[in-house]
Amino acid sequence: MVFSSILFLFGFLPLVLLVYFPIPSRFKNLCLTLFSYVFYGWSNPLFVPVMAASTIIDYVCALRIAAHPVQPSDFPSETPASILASRRRRWLILSLCTNLGLLGFFKYFNFGIDTVKTVLAAFGHESALADWTLRVTLPLGISFYTFQSMSYTIDVYRGKVEPTRNFIDFACFVSLFPQLVAGPIVRYADLAQALIRRTVTVHGFARGVALLSVGLAKKIILANPCGKIADVVFNAQGLDVWMAWWGAVAYAFQIYFDFSGYSDMAIGLGMMFGFSFPTNFDSPYRSQSITEFWRRWHMSLSSWLRDYLYVSLGGNRLSPMKTYRNLMLVMLLGGLWHGAAWTFVVWGGLHGLWLAVERAAGKRPIYAALPKPFRIGLTFFLVTLGWVMFRSPNFSHALRYYGALFGLSPVSENIFLIYGMVARPWDWLVMGICALIVWTAPASRNWVMGWSPWKAVVCAGLFVFSVAILLTQGYNPFIYFIF
Repeated sequence: MVFSSILFLFGFLPLVLLVYFPIPSRFKNLCLTLFSYVFYGWSNPLFVPVMAASTIIDYVCALRIAAHPVQPSDFPSETPASILASRRRRWLILSLCTNLGLLGFFKYFNFGIDTVKTVLAAFGHESALADWTLRVTLPLGISFYTFQSMSYTIDVYRGKVEPTRNFIDFACFVSLFPQLVAGPIVRYADLAQALIRRTVTVHGFARGVALLSVGLAKKIILANPCGKIADVVFNAQGLDVWMAWWGAVAYAFQIYFDFSGYSDMAIGLGMMFGFSFPTNFDSPYRSQSITEFWRRWHMSLSSWLRDYLYVSLGGNRLSPMKTYRNLMLVMLLGGLWHGAAWTFVVWGGLHGLWLAVERAAGKRPIYAALPKPFRIGLTFFLVTLGWVMFRSPNFSHALRYYGALFGLSPVSENIFLIYGMVARPWDWLVMGICALIVWTAPASRNWVMGWSPWKAVVCAGLFVFSVAILLTQGYNPFIYFIF
């Protein structure tokens, strides 16, 4: 089940609201948890036990970590501090190994086997693993809820949060359907108070509905048409320079409006139930450097990688070379987190390289002398180059596309047919609107906060128009659902 579906908008969501609001407060988390499991298991019920197992193990591990405090307490323990610390580490390791083990098996088993087969084939041993044909299905959102659940046990271990003893509250935190399958990745500290007590005001609910409508419009009206352009261009042969860039920019717009649209819908849904999720996008294509881009793009993932991986590796507290190493490792793993393919790893490596270069240049980026519009343009240029690798199914396709971007590939005699498919007046209009919003419009969350009657009319119009288009389309998954 996806947000951009008639079933969700006019079936599941109204039912949840009708059941949720009349019931007593003490049952609301249970209500959300049960409905979240229905939402998650709708496409494949076999995914439910995986999330449930991760939830149970992290709940127990956090309690056991807290049961062995290393700090002085009102009831001093006779057990030496070193033994207590060792026990805490064992429970943390159990949590991490379980979560990473589940993620590794379901997301990277096929990737690992295929990689080993390729390496063996290169040395003439292609039959060594010929019988390994197990195809593992990737559970929806496992990358997101695994990171979210792991952050809880790590924060308990670090003493940043107190573990909850209410299992339903924790299960609700892990499984909340508004942000379950594609983020934002929420920390327990951000929702701890709301899980205990929260209120929903009329204004808060209305803003949530408005943000839901804006996010739906981003997906249906902007991201999907850009995606059709990108699909045609990326699957074509013999592109000229202009068409190659047209397709690359279309994909840059598609992934932004698709993912930020989902985030808007998730945050809006959270507001409708009294939760405040962190902002996930802050006009990233207005960034003046790659460093700034990663402070604005998928902010919940960026902060997670920084706090739980980059800092753990030593961050920037070590020598410059080790700092560059840490940046590269974090971005390589961040790329692998996005997908089980070497193209994603290389995409992460490209960003790691750019971050390291900017870090080496000091606090000011190497192109700081350029006027602001040129800095923004250069950053968008680099990001778009990265998206080509991200979008390509393999290296040969990516290299061929890069050749087309810079006029190094032969142009097909039938290129005019592609122009007729993706450079029509409607396509120009959509791309123009996307550019206007990307570089001039306020962030969606800020826009809906300044509430007014005319904004209500705009949001209602966007919702109706989006639903009208949705009725003519089939399945509308978000890009990040596959991650």
